[in-house]
Amino acid sequence: MSNNRRDFIKLAGLGLVGSALPNFAQAETPEQILFQSQRTHSQLFNMSGYAAPKIPTVRIGIIGLGQRGPGAVDRLSKIEGVEIKALCDLIPDRVDKMKKKLEGSKHQPEGYSGSVYAWKKMIDRQDLDLIYIATPWDWHTPMAVYAMEAGKHTAIEVPAAKTLEECWQLVETSERTKKHCMQLENCCYDFFELMTLGMARDGFFGEIIHTEGAYIHDLLWLNFKKDSEGGYQDMWRLKENYRDGNLYATHGLGPICQIMDINRGDQMDYLTSLSSNDFHMAAKARELAETDPFFGSFAEKKYGGNMNTTIVKTKKGKSIMIQHDVTSPRPYSRLHSISGTKAFAQKYPSQNIAQGHGWITEGEMKILEEKYTPEIVKKVGELAKQIGGHGGMDFMMDWRLIDCLRNGLPLDQDVYDAALWSAVSPLSEWSVSHRSNSIDVPDFTGGSWKNNKPVEITLKGGGTTKVIV
Repeated sequence: MSNNRRDFIKLAGLGLVGSALPNFAQAETPEQILFQSQRTHSQLFNMSGYAAPKIPTVRIGIIGLGQRGPGAVDRLSKIEGVEIKALCDLIPDRVDKMKKKLEGSKHQPEGYSGSVYAWKKMIDRQDLDLIYIATPWDWHTPMAVYAMEAGKHTAIEVPAAKTLEECWQLVETSERTKKHCMQLENCCYDFFELMTLGMARDGFFGEIIHTEGAYIHDLLWLNFKKDSEGGYQDMWRLKENYRDGNLYATHGLGPICQIMDINRGDQMDYLTSLSSNDFHMAAKARELAETDPFFGSFAEKKYGGNMNTTIVKTKKGKSIMIQHDVTSPRPYSRLHSISGTKAFAQKYPSQNIAQGHGWITEGEMKILEEKYTPEIVKKVGELAKQIGGHGGMDFMMDWRLIDCLRNGLPLDQDVYDAALWSAVSPLSEWSVSHRSNSIDVPDFTGGSWKNNKPVEITLKGGGTTKVIV
């Protein structure tokens, strides 16, 4: 981290910098993105495979109780060895509501709210081990950096960073403080994704040639929903769509990166990105503005295209396709396609495996499921489905994070994953704005990807944490 950046964070922590909006995540110019993409990194400490000291009881502070935070509070409260010590949100009623929900449990958190920087006071507490961040995207990196500087591990909702500079901040801070920085990429813990990861490890697909991931989700209605009607506060999610690129790459990207051993045996080399025009968002804003003056300012904005397609080439000559579309009227899909020299898998629209021109039979699929269902699913999969969170994958993610911290195990997703998967967004924006020219993908591992070990998908050394239902 630069001295200027460190000094700024210290000043902010003292209350000497203040605003109703964050000042940290300033949009990068194309020249800045290009410069940041070409940075080299001398690793201070390799966080890949790093096992921090055991924490028998993980004391947690949660920031952000809007769309995602309340579910996290509920899930974490059901995991052994967790103590929710503090809750923070800009809006006091949200904090009060969650505190009331926890009444009668062992969790009696202190609330922090009413100030745009209340989260700093919470993080400055000495009795927290993990800061769980579920806020608007602009705040993710500033909060995580501040938390690691204060000696806390961090878990950040996706994306972990919005700019390449922020990606580098996360990496440098995590290495220097030796504090975990995990991006909460829940899709890595979905059932079919975990199964195909096990299949890849066993060589079922042969050599992986090409993978595909996506976030195709018709959210036009939600992006234009006022916060007073259950939408995002201050319409922040709609405002993100002023950018043109793959704004939300990690849901599709995370699972396939683990399957391809990205950051752990292979690395992204360069990418190119193309967006369609916008055929929905500006038109929707103008339509709403006809009858509601609230949308007048939104009707004058330029929005990113409906569909973005980003293509990545890896150092070992493999290819990745990632798509993003949150406005077109089409079924939900994350694609999750794996193409190897021996076999192929695809999740959407239905889960299928092929070893040639046709899909395998239902009976053959059941045999594969019995063979490749990973230990974490056998351990907590059914409980996860009961507790919920996107069909159970949210809970398995939280349970695995806590189990690793309690047993002193490396995390499945480290800071290099958080930085790399998040970096695709600003890199794709640069490529879109330069007629789909290619741009280098920075190596956040400083070359250690050549020797880093793949993600461990067993529960070896862990699996001891109980679920409280």
